[in-house]
Parts: sequence; structure tokens; C-alpha cells
Amino acid sequence: MGKKLVFGTMFLVGLSMLALTSCQKDDKSAKPTVKITETGSHDAPDGKVAAGEDLHLEAEIIAEGLIAEIVVEIRQQEGGSFVIEKKFGADSKYSGLKNADFHEHIDIPAETPLGRYRLRLTVIDREGQSTTAETELEVIAEE
Repeated sequence: MGKKLVFGTMFLVGLSMLALTSCQKDDKSAKPTVKITETGSHDAPDGKVAAGEDLHLEAEIIAEGLIAEIVVEIRQQEGGSFVIEKKFGADSKYSGLKNADFHEHIDIPAETPLGRYRLRLTVIDREGQSTTAETELEVIAEE
């Protein structure tokens, strides 16, 4: 009778442990989503900006894990090495938001070489997950 009681107790404890561990839900939220909706300057067509002007950049962001940082990188293509980077971190108006309409003006210095660039917008949430959206950008001569 004692063996049955010990085995029965062990069986119930094991079953309880299995039930408790299998019912835990995954607390990890979905990765952020990013959609670039507008690039360019007020004086140039969409996708183009004149050297020495501000780049108008808009995007729709959803981050269930809440926004920790947004990084904008503009990198010269076709063998060039010119890079512009701008970070919006913990002190930005986007930090801690779940949904954001990203709207910023980024300075394109007058000495920026003309030509094609790759614009990357990366959103990092507070869980460390990130998503990047990319688009083409052309730096043109000031009119």
C-alpha cells in the first residue's frame, strides 16, 4: 500500500508540473512593422532631395514591444562611402510608443555628393527586436 501511495503522489506532482509548464504563454510580442510612406523634399519630387536641404521623411510604425530607438541611415551607392545617420532614442518623442506616425526632417549637408542613396529606417523595440524598411533616394543639385 505504501508504494502505491508514493507512486500515486509522484504521478500527481509530475502531472501538475506538466500542466503548469505547458500553460505558460509566450510573452514575446510581434516584431515591429515599418512602412515608409514619403521621402523627398518640398522642392523636389518624391524620392529626391537637393543637397543642402532637409529630407522630408514619413513612415508608419507599429511596435507591440514599444519603440526603444529609431535609426535612419542614408548610405551612398555606386561605390561611394558617404553616410548620414540620425538616431531617435530614449529622449525622443517616439520612445515608449506602440503606434507612431514618424515625421522628421533630416539635414542633407550641402557637401553631400550627388547621386543615388539607400535609405534604411530601422525600428528597435524594448524587447530588442528590430525591423528595417528600405527605399531609394536621389540627392540632386540645388535649384
